[in-house]
Amino acid sequence: TRQLNNPVRVHIERAGRSGKTVSVIKGIMSPAHGKEALVKLLKAKLGTGGAVKDENIEIQGDHRAKIVALLNELGYKAKSAGG
Repeated sequence: TRQLNNPVRVHIERAGRSGKTVSVIKGIMSPAHGKEALVKLLKAKLGTGGAVKDENIEIQGDHRAKIVALLNELGYKAKSAGG
């Protein structure tokens, strides 16, 4: 079950990734298989690569606006955060 009181944050990270931009989704309260399914869906919708790393989901490229819109459609309270 999703915790709807905790907003999901979508950050952009470039540091330590040899100049590549990555959208990092933090705060998804879901078991590992749920996160894997979400990554699969986002990768298909955005046409890009991605993975589950630690507790976060990483999607290649700056797709913040699209990710926030997709997560909100799925019932998450998603917000864009950080630079």
